[in-house]
Amino acid sequence: MQNIVVSGDIVKVLWFDGDGLCLLAKRLERGRFVWPQASSGTVSLSRAQLSMLLEGIDWRAPLRTAEPVMSV
Repeated sequence: MQNIVVSGDIVKVLWFDGDGLCLLAKRLERGRFVWPQASSGTVSLSRAQLSMLLEGIDWRAPLRTAEPVMSV
């Protein structure tokens, strides 16, 4: 079970795996998180969709909302 709160550049995930509760909070330095509107009050994501959400990728059309900066 997981609860996800998204606010533009910040995402918070509460994840319960049956043994304990974990809180994950992530803020994007650039870009934004893309979250769909829930018509029924909840939205279910696959693991791949959640992974793309956390990377700042619009999982409905997999493109980054900001290009990563590579250090040399």
